[in-house]
Amino acid sequence: MKISARMLFAVVAGWMIAGRAAAGIPADFDAANRLYAEGKFAGAAGAYEKIIQSGAVSPALYFNYGNAEFKAGNPGRAIAAYRRAEQLAPRNAEMRANLDFVRNQVQGPTLRESRWQDWLGTLTLNEWTTMAAIALWLTLALLMARQIRPALKTTLRGLTRFAVAALIATSTVVAVDAANHFSKQTAVVVVPDPILRSGPFDEAQNAFTVHNGAELSVLDCRDNWLQVTDGAGRIGWLQRQQVEILPGS
Repeated sequence: MKISARMLFAVVAGWMIAGRAAAGIPADFDAANRLYAEGKFAGAAGAYEKIIQSGAVSPALYFNYGNAEFKAGNPGRAIAAYRRAEQLAPRNAEMRANLDFVRNQVQGPTLRESRWQDWLGTLTLNEWTTMAAIALWLTLALLMARQIRPALKTTLRGLTRFAVAALIATSTVVAVDAANHFSKQTAVVVVPDPILRSGPFDEAQNAFTVHNGAELSVLDCRDNWLQVTDGAGRIGWLQRQQVEILPGS
């Protein structure tokens, strides 16, 4: 979906207003917002980043940080911020629109979520876990009712089967989502055009070049080097400080 610059600005402004209370540090957050409104995007990005480093977490904070980094000419840091916001508020259409807008500016092959991953990401891991817990307790309640009142077995048979099916489905989704979140990592390139190497050392042969904002899947790590693959299936090594690492979505 393509979005005009005017639409992007409208989305940004709306989130800056809505996010004041969400950030948890009103004075610092308002100061960062003022820097953004004054067109001091690099200063605003630094102010938002300082709030994040203090331990504050909210979708609006990450969203505004991403907006500032994009305006400051740092698409990789913007994408990383938007993706962190997405993990906290996966169904927010405005945040997703800005993420797609910046992604469309990135050159070269990059990773994209599959339809399955996109669907899985409509709920957070905590929300999927809550649904699985509800299905579990519903199943236990129905089985208990059938034991206490045998006459209800026939009446509750269909509902019990539904509850068991829901429990199996939600538990499977939780397992897959947890595996993605805790075992898979994404590296977002945050520097201009780093050259990937064939091995984890500076003297290794050049493999290929990626662009600022490219999203790569992390395969391995060795000291200060990461082995990654891009959307075209190419594999290479780059230094950890050239990317921002995100947990799997």
